[in-house]
Amino acid sequence: MKKIGIFYGSTTGTTAKVARKIGAALNVDPNDIHDVSNVGPAAVGEYELLLLGTSTWGNGEVQTDWYDFGEGMKALSLKGKKIAFFGCGNEKMKKTFCNGIERVYDYVKDTGADFIGEFNAEGYTFENSAARDEKTSLMRGLVLDEGNEAKLTDSRIKEWTALLTKEI
Repeated sequence: MKKIGIFYGSTTGTTAKVARKIGAALNVDPNDIHDVSNVGPAAVGEYELLLLGTSTWGNGEVQTDWYDFGEGMKALSLKGKKIAFFGCGNEKMKKTFCNGIERVYDYVKDTGADFIGEFNAEGYTFENSAARDEKTSLMRGLVLDEGNEAKLTDSRIKEWTALLTKEI
């Protein structure tokens, strides 16, 4: 299996908890799970598969620790690496659910990386998300609502990580 690095931004600890659950599901060493407020973008260089996670805030904004980290990632060449996204949001924010994932994608879309891990949007109740492909109805990555649907988190992580395993 490829060397996996998980990078997340978390304000309240929810996305950090999800990052650790994803890490456990994929047998990722805890030392390879990074809070973006504590590392620089160059840290992604040692990994073949990057899992990038964020929460969504305000009117669909990325978690604040991603601003500097993401800007730094724009300058990197990630050719030959695979990237998958995960995010936490609130489905009651019906027009901006998990938009933060799309903001993180914007940081890395021109780095030469390959993107994997699109996830089925069925079973979610929201009107719009910048992270959803309108043609396929797939989300750019795993989306979770820990506030309203925490009981579904473990099964969704299991489904998504099984998908990732097939794609790598």
